[in-house]
Amino acid sequence: MEYKKTAIEGVFIIEPRVFHDDRGYFFEAWKQAEFEENVGKVNFIQDNESKSSYGVLRGLHYQKGDSSQAKLVRVIKGKVLDVAVDIRKSSPTFGQHVAVELSDENKRQFFIPRGFAHGFLVLSDEAIFTYKVDNVYDPKNEASIRWNDEQLGIDWGIDMKDVVTSDKDLHAHLLCEAEVFE
Repeated sequence: MEYKKTAIEGVFIIEPRVFHDDRGYFFEAWKQAEFEENVGKVNFIQDNESKSSYGVLRGLHYQKGDSSQAKLVRVIKGKVLDVAVDIRKSSPTFGQHVAVELSDENKRQFFIPRGFAHGFLVLSDEAIFTYKVDNVYDPKNEASIRWNDEQLGIDWGIDMKDVVTSDKDLHAHLLCEAEVFE
């Protein structure tokens, strides 16, 4: 796998080596020792999966305080635009984001460390999205930042009238109102 650093420290795009033949393909999706050598030690404890249709936008979500989560995300079927927003107030990249297209074709993975809000938008008819987390979900510490906050300047790549989101995400805090990491 190739571990590509992004413009924000700690966020990585991971490109697997895919071996194709007349039967199909094979690739290693996770290799702990290699991950730790390139990214650092992260103790993933749970895998999650979601299925969504075109225009569904999930995010920008995060867990506060000790419930914070690092995530390693990828798409099994379809295509999404995946976004990580730095919400570490002391960071020189506070409020900045990294966006990457993840698909079943490119097989990229995206590592988002603790201290980031995360979301994705489905660009294909349907997408199956999977991710590893290093901490359990705590509903008392869940939080969201509004996906269309102008301060963030995220170009989601589709007409905003086509976005389908939850009421919770639609009414999330703006970054300037949100509880962020120090």
